[in-house]
Amino acid sequence: MNDRVKPEKIRCDACPVMCFIADGKIGACDRYANHGGDLVRLDPLTILHGTDQKLVPFLPDDDLEWNGDIVKGERTFVTAVGAGTTYPDYKPAPFIVSQEIDGVDMVTVVTEGIFSYCGVKIKIDTDRHIGNERDIVRVDGEPVGHVMTTEYGSKMLSLGGVDHLTGGSKKEGRVTCDALLRLCNVQAVELVIGEDDHAVSVTVQAGQAPIIDGAPEKLMRVGCGSATIGMFAKQWRDHVDDVVVVDDHITGVLSEHQAGKMLDIPPTGIKIKGRRSTPGRYFQVAEPGTGWGGTDIQDPLSILGPYNPKVAWAGQRLLMVSTTGEQFAYYELDADLVPQRAEMPPAVLASAERIAENCEPSICSVLFMGGAGGSLRSGVTENPVRLTRSVKDALTHVSCGGAQTYVWPGGGITVMVDVLDMPAMSFGYVPTPALVAPVEFSMRLSDYAALGGHMDEVRKVADISGPSRKIPQASKGHDPMAPANYRWSDKTP
Repeated sequence: MNDRVKPEKIRCDACPVMCFIADGKIGACDRYANHGGDLVRLDPLTILHGTDQKLVPFLPDDDLEWNGDIVKGERTFVTAVGAGTTYPDYKPAPFIVSQEIDGVDMVTVVTEGIFSYCGVKIKIDTDRHIGNERDIVRVDGEPVGHVMTTEYGSKMLSLGGVDHLTGGSKKEGRVTCDALLRLCNVQAVELVIGEDDHAVSVTVQAGQAPIIDGAPEKLMRVGCGSATIGMFAKQWRDHVDDVVVVDDHITGVLSEHQAGKMLDIPPTGIKIKGRRSTPGRYFQVAEPGTGWGGTDIQDPLSILGPYNPKVAWAGQRLLMVSTTGEQFAYYELDADLVPQRAEMPPAVLASAERIAENCEPSICSVLFMGGAGGSLRSGVTENPVRLTRSVKDALTHVSCGGAQTYVWPGGGITVMVDVLDMPAMSFGYVPTPALVAPVEFSMRLSDYAALGGHMDEVRKVADISGPSRKIPQASKGHDPMAPANYRWSDKTP
């Protein structure tokens, strides 16, 4: 007989999975464990220690002694990182914390939200072509998002969302959730964009340069080809006769551009293959790619047609350069008006280097975006719509891990936040699958009572106990309790 007694299990109700957890074991989310029959949260509650950055007046009266501090107002802010959830939604938020700020009684409602309706928006600063708009983005062969519109010098991706988390196969949901979790926790994820015949590998990590097909990017564009002409036209005027700035979107030609006209640069007889827009601006000079200026070309002369012999002249000087200044070439026309590669004069080389100098580093930005639904709002008040109205009326301030958020207009509470502004490892997951993200709602205590908050659950910040980690504010130093975040602080009529 086997006399071994199986350890008793307890049921975790922190998410819809409802794990049975044996003593000494952890749940499927790696966030809760059975410790001697008690359900415990493994991650400590995260508390920000910051200041309002106001300077102390230097000895305003004879009775005041200076203690050596140059700032005042030091205080703590209890974030939702490590706080726990409200699942199955009927419970008040895990922490409802009050403290006095500059004579105003404030309260912060702290909870970790389970987000099925969430995703990330990724901004990749690069001139290289990484996919067409609406191309599918895959991780481990599973679709997790798509390419959005190209912005000025940046490619935009939208990953995640409820359709990928719950609307596809189990593997698609699991892979999507894992990719979102790693991206939000500032880890690298390799994405494959497009189909087999034009697939591009892009490794993305917040705050780092993208790695495209194995090569780290260095610079984002200084501007489109037309803008580059306008920015550097005066620096070229005395050293070359014409300049072509090669660009996938808007290729610029100095002699035809209005900037060239204003600087009295004469026509050169140059011909550009592409669709002419306004003078000196050309569209569709080549296909998108990873070559010059985000095009597929390696030889810039391939976008030139024959020069007009009635206008061009032998010895004419031509600079061709990309929008990042990383590719450049200098030519002089021979007797047959054919451009021939020539040694670049130092002043012309300096102008190409100046373009590169004015380019910002190529960086990936990851913004978490999620909708605060019923579980979050009911953890704040028994009448959830009042919380939504309070946020829209700027009586309630929404933060994520203490970081500043952008709340989208319209219905609901849809927030977006830069993951780099949040404490390390702010995000978790549940295997439903869904992300777990911290959200804090801060307001005056009187406003909390007015919206029907759980007043019996309010505790002083000094009474918060248990395992916790105290960390400094992020470099941007957002203060969720600052009066400027609230409509009631506006003193204008």
